[in-house]
Amino acid sequence: MSTVEPNSFRAGPDPEGHFGIFGGRYVAETLMPLILDLEKAYYEAKEDPEFKAELEHLNTHYSGRPSPLYFAEGLTKHLGGAKIYFKRDELNHTGSHKINNCLGQILLARKMGKTRIIAETGAGQHGVATATVAAKFGYPCVVYMGETDVERQSPNVFRMKLLGAEIVPVTSGAGTLKDAMNEALRDWVTNVEDTYYIIGTAAGPHPYPELVRDFQSVIGNEVRGQIMEAEGRLPDMLIAAVGGGSNAIGLFHPFLDEKDIQIVGVEAGGHGLDGDEHCASISAGKPGVLHGNRTFLLQDDDGQILEGHSISAGLDYPGIGPEHSWLKEAGRVDYVPIMDTEALEAFQLLCKVEGIIPALEPSHALAEVMKRAPKMGKDQIIVMNLCGRGDKDVFTVGKALGFEL
Repeated sequence: MSTVEPNSFRAGPDPEGHFGIFGGRYVAETLMPLILDLEKAYYEAKEDPEFKAELEHLNTHYSGRPSPLYFAEGLTKHLGGAKIYFKRDELNHTGSHKINNCLGQILLARKMGKTRIIAETGAGQHGVATATVAAKFGYPCVVYMGETDVERQSPNVFRMKLLGAEIVPVTSGAGTLKDAMNEALRDWVTNVEDTYYIIGTAAGPHPYPELVRDFQSVIGNEVRGQIMEAEGRLPDMLIAAVGGGSNAIGLFHPFLDEKDIQIVGVEAGGHGLDGDEHCASISAGKPGVLHGNRTFLLQDDDGQILEGHSISAGLDYPGIGPEHSWLKEAGRVDYVPIMDTEALEAFQLLCKVEGIIPALEPSHALAEVMKRAPKMGKDQIIVMNLCGRGDKDVFTVGKALGFEL
């Protein structure tokens, strides 16, 4: 594919939901009318001052936005290079960036007259955020979660139950995020009349990658103003973890046309890219179709989707959002893998030098910061999205480090 630069990296998708050759809507005929209804409702909502005002009110008074942009002085001193700032979206209500998207989508569900909410979740953060907004707006909620993730993310499972959600453990496949999304799509096809599916990442059939990106772009839009106030200029580098890719595209998108800013997406390298025990779809995958969109996927020579692995349940997905695939092909964003062991090292370092316990997802991004910051000048600036807090991961980390909890 050509790497000729488009007029704007922020222009996509096209009317059919394509970012170059990626994206689109590969869905069952039963779902197509609902997808078109959702697209219509979303484009109307984008132009509706009342919708935007209500979402902004909820972001401010319910979620706690704007989240702080924090100068990590201890980490900067420890690494000895570029100044490091964290966009602290882990301080949002529910503990991650997921609430940004869920608040937008629950308003769309209400606008469309839907009375039942479903979602998929891996690490449980999207499930918690969905259960939270469903409780606030008085909707019944069903969350599909892989059986493997139910076991390793038990604190979030209990949180969802407290919020009134029904948790459906998914036993097919490896019992992780891919399998949960499969089951959620089956539910949606069966219950199209009354059900709204709140997809948790910037993937799936159009218009989901676009609308999730737009709701999450509040992250990058805030960073622009905050870093100008703190430093009087834009950063030299942006770094974020990428599973499906919603926190990353939310940070990246408002900066994509800033040619002097280097942008880095960090994938789950698992146990290494030599085998199948990783989830680095861009670094080690190839294009294919999954969950309604064409994107980079982990697949074998016959096109069968591989299970993959990551210590992080939220990155344990064998694909990536289509806009990320396009940005990779266009040469605008660098995508790199980080191994489980590197993420664990970063997790522990942040605890010790900043007093912040991060989720395992942004710990991957932090591991890349640890590699890059020492090689940069002290007058240079990195902004990393600290997209989730680590309460949910203490059992997983404890087990990996040999502690009995």
